[in-house]
Amino acid sequence: MSTGLWQEAETFIRQCYVELGKSNEQIDERLREVKELIDRTGTYHHTYEELEYGAKVAWRNSNRCIGRLFWEGLKVFDQRNIEDEEGIRNALLTHMDYATNGGKIRSTISIFKPKRQDKEIRIWNHQLVRYAGYEEEYGMVGDPASVEFTKKCQELGWRGEGGRFDVLPLVIQIDGRQPKWFDIPKEKLLEVSLHHPDYEWFEDLGLKWYAVPFISDMCLEIGGLDYTAAPFNGWYMGTEIGARNLADEFRYNLLPTVAEAMGLDTNRNSSLWKDRALVELNQAVLYSYKAAKVSIVDHHTAAQQFQLFQNKEVKCGREATGDWTWLIPPMSPAATNIFHQSFEDRMDTPNYFYQEKAF
Repeated sequence: MSTGLWQEAETFIRQCYVELGKSNEQIDERLREVKELIDRTGTYHHTYEELEYGAKVAWRNSNRCIGRLFWEGLKVFDQRNIEDEEGIRNALLTHMDYATNGGKIRSTISIFKPKRQDKEIRIWNHQLVRYAGYEEEYGMVGDPASVEFTKKCQELGWRGEGGRFDVLPLVIQIDGRQPKWFDIPKEKLLEVSLHHPDYEWFEDLGLKWYAVPFISDMCLEIGGLDYTAAPFNGWYMGTEIGARNLADEFRYNLLPTVAEAMGLDTNRNSSLWKDRALVELNQAVLYSYKAAKVSIVDHHTAAQQFQLFQNKEVKCGREATGDWTWLIPPMSPAATNIFHQSFEDRMDTPNYFYQEKAF
C-alpha cells in the first residue's frame, strides 16, 4: 500500500466528512473503503461529493486569491469519464458557455481524470482564452507573454492572423501522445471593447479584452490525488487587466500610449505620468465591462470582500492564510485594508498548485 497516499487520503476524508456533518460511522465506513481500494489498486476514487468539497476548499485555501469570499458558490463539473481529446474540447466549451453566462459570470471548474503514474491529461494553455504573441522583424505584435506558446501552436499547424488580439487555440494532450489543437468558435467567446467615459480618443486605440479568466494549467490536489487538468474561473478584478495585462512593460505596455494621448509630460518621472495614465486605463476597463454588463470588480471592493472572507473564516474557527505580495492590488495598494495586514503564507490542502509546463 502507498503509505503516503493513505495518510493524505485519510486526512482529507476526515476533514471533508466532519465539515459536511457526517457521522463517525460514515467516516469510518468510507475510510475502510478507501484503505481497501489503496491496498488493492494503489489508488482510490473520489465520490462527487468529495470532489466538489475538495475543489471548493482548494479555492478557500488559495493564498494568492483575493476573491475567496465566494468559494462556497463554485460550480463543479465532474468530467472524469472523458477519454479523448474531442470530448475534453467539448467539455471545455460547455464550461465556457456556463461560466460566461452572457456576461453574468459564474465561478466554475471542470475536473478531468486524475494523474495515474505516467498517464495524465494536460491542457497546454495557461488560460483557455489568451491572445497570441508574434515576434516580428519590426517588433512585437500581440501579447509578449504568449510568444512561446504561440510558436508551439504554429508548430502544431495553427495559423493566426498576425493581429494584436488573435485568440489562441485549445491544445490538449493525453498520456504524452501528440497533442491536438482546436480553434475556439467565435460564438463561444465574449470580448469587451474598451472605451473611456471621458476621453473619446480612447476608443480609437482599438483595445479589447476577453470577459473571463479561465486558468487552465494548474494542478488541483485533493487527498493525495493530482488532477492535472482542472481549469477554473472566477471573474476579473479590474487591475488584472488595466494594471497588469495592458500596462506591464513586458505585456502590452500601453501606459506610454495612453499618457501621450492625454498630453502628459513623459520626460519626467516626477510628473507622475505613469500613475495618471494607469488610473485612466483602469477607469476604461471598469467602465467598459460594466457598460457591456460583464461581471468585474474594482480592487477596493475586492479588498472589502476579502475582509468579509477573513471575518467568516474566524467565525468558523479558521484563520485565512495569504500571500501578501499577491493579495495587495497592483494599483494604490496602500488605499486598501489588505496593505496594512499580515498573513501566514501557509499552503494547506486541498489546493491549486503550479506544475511544470506541458511543453
